[in-house]
Amino acid sequence: MNNIIQNNKIRFIQSLRDVVFGLEDGMVSTLGAITGIAIGSQSRFSVVLAGLVIISVESISMGIGSYVSNKSERDYDIRKLREQKLDIRNQPEIEKKDLLATYKKDGWPDQVALQMADAVMQNKRLMLVEKAYHELHVLPQQNSSPKINGIYMFFSYIIGGFVPLLSYLLLPVKLAMPFSIAFTLGGLFLLGIFTTVYTKQPIFKSGIRIFLIGSVALLAGIAMGQFARSLGIDG
Repeated sequence: MNNIIQNNKIRFIQSLRDVVFGLEDGMVSTLGAITGIAIGSQSRFSVVLAGLVIISVESISMGIGSYVSNKSERDYDIRKLREQKLDIRNQPEIEKKDLLATYKKDGWPDQVALQMADAVMQNKRLMLVEKAYHELHVLPQQNSSPKINGIYMFFSYIIGGFVPLLSYLLLPVKLAMPFSIAFTLGGLFLLGIFTTVYTKQPIFKSGIRIFLIGSVALLAGIAMGQFARSLGIDG
């Protein structure tokens, strides 16, 4: 049971990038788009419809994109590991020399580097781990799942997208807009703070960075909404 919990925890940490990306992109893109539509159309129906379309289409697109990109990356890593296994089996002395050179380059004393290389040569599994880590920058034991990452991305985008949209589901456009902006920018700031649990970066700096990203998208949406309104485009 403990192993299952630990493996799930590791997988979640490895998927943290997709979770944060999904939440951030869901909030930022939806906020910018529906704010611009709200300003340009002043129609609650148009805003809600557009928001639901954006969330549904983009969540699927982002989820599939995450799955495809993660699977491609993992398949590429698997191929590199397979080739490395063949090299270790077919030309172990050459691989030992390469590893010895790597240890020396890392700053280990010559004698220590030689002892380490000799020790690694006694265990093919250990040698694969060392070669993969130092030369391929891949960890053979990593257990990330492209499907799980895609699911995290999908649901994270939906959750993030509903943060700016929720106000429009409950309130008239003019009243909903300030609430939507405030909740979303506040949510982005909290998301930035949340990431510091794992990154150990300064809390305020991380929060304000993602807050500013959302603000840029918001300003772009406002500008487009004002532009469309100035043209008199009303459908």
